[in-house]
Amino acid sequence: MTTWFHRSAGRTGQPTLPEGEDGGTTVTGAPVVGNWPLGIGLVALTLVVVVLDHRTGDDLRLTPLLVVVPALASVFCRIGQTVGVAAWTAAVVCATKIASDSSYSSMVLGVGFTLLACSLGVAACAARLGHAAKMARLRSAAVALQCQILRPLPVLTDHVLAHGLYEPIEEDRFVGGDVYEVVESPYGTRVVIGDVQGKGIAAIGTGFAALGAFREAAYREPTLTGVVEAMEAAVVRHNGFAAQTGDAERFVTALVLSLDGGDRVEVLNCGHLYPRILDGGTARRVPLGDASVPLGLGELVAEPRAAERFDLPPGATLLLCTDGVTEARDENGAFYPFDARLERWAGLEPDEVLEALRADLRSFTGGVRRDDVAALALRPAPAADRNGDRTPTFTPAAGSGPPAHPERIPLPSRQRPAGAAHPVPVRLGTPLVHPRTGLPRP
Repeated sequence: MTTWFHRSAGRTGQPTLPEGEDGGTTVTGAPVVGNWPLGIGLVALTLVVVVLDHRTGDDLRLTPLLVVVPALASVFCRIGQTVGVAAWTAAVVCATKIASDSSYSSMVLGVGFTLLACSLGVAACAARLGHAAKMARLRSAAVALQCQILRPLPVLTDHVLAHGLYEPIEEDRFVGGDVYEVVESPYGTRVVIGDVQGKGIAAIGTGFAALGAFREAAYREPTLTGVVEAMEAAVVRHNGFAAQTGDAERFVTALVLSLDGGDRVEVLNCGHLYPRILDGGTARRVPLGDASVPLGLGELVAEPRAAERFDLPPGATLLLCTDGVTEARDENGAFYPFDARLERWAGLEPDEVLEALRADLRSFTGGVRRDDVAALALRPAPAADRNGDRTPTFTPAAGSGPPAHPERIPLPSRQRPAGAAHPVPVRLGTPLVHPRTGLPRP
């Protein structure tokens, strides 16, 4: 039997494309100008032009200049509004032309030119909306691909409870390559969060190359450096393929961690943002050494990458994020005060920290973002929970957790490989749940 877990679109779910009035998306189909302001403005402009035309007389005819109005409307209005503007303009200009004392041939040419100009305005509007709807579908397809490949959170392993915040951006030139993953392996729980250089669909491909390598190596490699070396090789190979097709080569900043149930966390930083620890009502940056070069640039340095260890107290929250958080700006161009904000939330639960971060980012930026936002909040699983003595207390955030009464499926028997410190977990993709909490297992 299979248990299905659903994600809300506001977190990591697949984005939807509501239909607009013209068959496009809500974004492309919604008019910039409302019907009433458009109608009042059009009538006022017509009256001004007609009055001025009457005052100038035959020396300077201004009414024919109204033919440019449908062209302007095609840039800002939906198709129905543009048709209305074109019909109004054609009626006014043609009536004025017919009522004038001009010759028959001049009248026919004037009326024909007016009808042609109005028709071109409507056609331009239809072409604009069609192109915008196509681009919206392409952008949303890219975002949906990101959301489907990235793991739904929260996830509980034998060593850590992982909550996540992921909000991709759908602007075509801003689509980024933020990735994350949580994998339970024979050597502990491995976690990665990364950010690809640049934007666009190509950045997503590079991110997926690194993510796929991590998923395999995290389960296979006994050391964290081995995991990172596999990711480095994958990014280099992908860059080679990109160069053959004329695409730009890219690097990936990544923070790779390993949690084995002890009080110390192993980490290898490949040019990424330093993690933060929230504990005892305070928030602080993890004191690590200099970061190594990003993935894809390993051949530029002679020294091999080396992992470090730091203490993570029981009950503390480890927060990881991408630069979509730290480089967010307000309307005045000021950067988001990330560390100052964390001090306020140091006493919150991991899921509450991410909810506060999400709401505060939206308020700070006014809803205008220029990059994907990804963050992970990790809390070590209590020792009693790892030993199976009790069920941990956990309340998932609204819309992010499993059903209230998920189907419980017994885990298969697991063998311990030679040299492994922990039991072999269920492999990635197996539709099972944690036997005590009902959360999806890696």
